[in-house]
Amino acid sequence: MPRRRIGFWYRFAAVICKPPLVVLIKRDWRGMEHIPAEGGFITVVNHNSHVDPFAYAHYQYNTGRVPRFLAKSGLFKKGFVGAAMRGTGQIPVYRESTDALSAFRAAIDAVERGECVAFYPEGTLTRDPDGWPMTGKTGAARVALQTKCPVVPVAQWGVNELLPPYAKKPNLFPRKTHRVLAGPPVDLSRFYDQEMTPDLLKEATEVIMAAVTRQLEEIRGEKAPRTPYDPRRERIEQRRRTQAQTQGKEPEGQSK
Repeated sequence: MPRRRIGFWYRFAAVICKPPLVVLIKRDWRGMEHIPAEGGFITVVNHNSHVDPFAYAHYQYNTGRVPRFLAKSGLFKKGFVGAAMRGTGQIPVYRESTDALSAFRAAIDAVERGECVAFYPEGTLTRDPDGWPMTGKTGAARVALQTKCPVVPVAQWGVNELLPPYAKKPNLFPRKTHRVLAGPPVDLSRFYDQEMTPDLLKEATEVIMAAVTRQLEEIRGEKAPRTPYDPRRERIEQRRRTQAQTQGKEPEGQSK
């Protein structure tokens, strides 16, 4: 299947975004040979800065296979932003759908048309204290198992030093280096043609996240924690700690 043309809107976005990125960030980009030359595929990328979607889009734009990011469907209805989202071919996610697979129907359709869909499987900026990938959500696995398309794991590091997660002000100096490493497609064939149960999707997602983490270990030259940070587990533990502290307090005014 031939690759889709980049189009006016994506080129327009590149004209606006690339100059400041080139000025602010040095580049150490590897693994572009793993980006398929044609046909639909998924990239799964770690997320550690509000700037990294632009930096990563720059990386993949230079491969000739532009990424189509997933975004809330409501953003596609708002004036210039909506026009830009539609024009650049971004993918609306219909979260109001009660069918989990239907919520990703547009992403599935895009892959089947020969597009690249870029997933941030963590769903938000990492909350791991050392910036490692967290546990992932199952959306990328759902689309991958439905379409049987290549799933390319991508790790990035460095833009988080320019703008750390949840920081309000950038750290411009010294100039930071955006390091990207794309790896070979993840082998998910053992999950094909099976019922997409929660356990199956969880296992496939863990395989995908492990591949992304290995790429990041190579970039950083160190080992990730054996157990990924799990925001849900952390919230549960925090509630337990809060309850334990509350139960340990004596009623106000009661003497010992």
